[in-house]
Order: sequence, then structure tokens, then C-alpha cells
Amino acid sequence: MELIALYIVAATLGAMVFFAAGIAPTVFQALPADEAGIFLRRLFPRYYLALILGSGLAGLLWVTSQPIASGVCLLIAFSTLWVRQRLVPRINRLRDAELAGDASAGLGFARLHRLSVAINMIQLLALVVLLVRY
Repeated sequence: MELIALYIVAATLGAMVFFAAGIAPTVFQALPADEAGIFLRRLFPRYYLALILGSGLAGLLWVTSQPIASGVCLLIAFSTLWVRQRLVPRINRLRDAELAGDASAGLGFARLHRLSVAINMIQLLALVVLLVRY
């Protein structure tokens, strides 16, 4: 079970890196900004779901043998669930308000977007640590 958990962590980390380094920049290069935004809004829920499932499954597989690694993975899963269900809808509402002309919404959008990126980077680094350590 430990080896399977490690493979799942590696796959989840790979998906995160591929999304951040491959998909997101390519979308903004290939599509006009408004279409890129629409595309990413549809893609992000799937991305977060993959992260929730991957980290959650690894956490469950490690629960009896590696409690710290399990806790890290489950924390990633639950924090991603919060980001997906709570933070991203707020970010989207603020972005829509900004595009409609509300300048103050733009500040809120930028702040929450930075928060979501920071959370994602911390999660990514945590998975790297797990791979190196286990």
C-alpha cells in the first residue's frame, strides 16, 4: 500500500506541475484572454477534483503505516476541497465584477487569486517533500 500511495503522490504532483507549467501558460498564449478565462474556469474544477482524489487516496493508503504522510495528504485534500468549493467561486465573482467595471473588486480578485496560488504552491512543495522523504 505504501508504494501505491507513493505512486499516487507522484502522479498528483506530476499533474500539478503539468498544469502550472504546461497547460495554463499555453492556454493564455493560444487563446484571447476572455476565452482563456472561460476555458480555465471549466478546467479548474476538474484539476482540483484530481488533486482532491489523488491526495485523499494517498492519505487513506498511508493512514496506518505513515501517519504523518497521511495527515499531509489528507490536509491537502481537505484544503483543496475548500479552495474548490469556497475560494474559487469567490474569486470568480470578484473577477466578473471587475470585468463589469468594479475597480475595488479587482483588488479583491488579485488578493484571493494570490492566496489560491500560494495554497497550491505549498501543496505542491508538500508533495515534493513526501516524494523525497518516502
